[in-house]
Amino acid sequence: MIDLPKANRRMLEALVCPLTQATLAYDAERQELISKAAGLAFPVRNGIPVMLVDEARPLE
Repeated sequence: MIDLPKANRRMLEALVCPLTQATLAYDAERQELISKAAGLAFPVRNGIPVMLVDEARPLE
């Protein structure tokens, strides 16, 4: 698991879902940004959020 510095966590908290514009929750264990509104989890790779719908996985 990658531990992100506080500045990066703040940046992640400022992002919104590209589909719904809803706020995202950061799951540090899975390295994902969760959009409950869209039912998607966007990956964070090497500290960089991948906000592409095609790269997101559906929530179970």
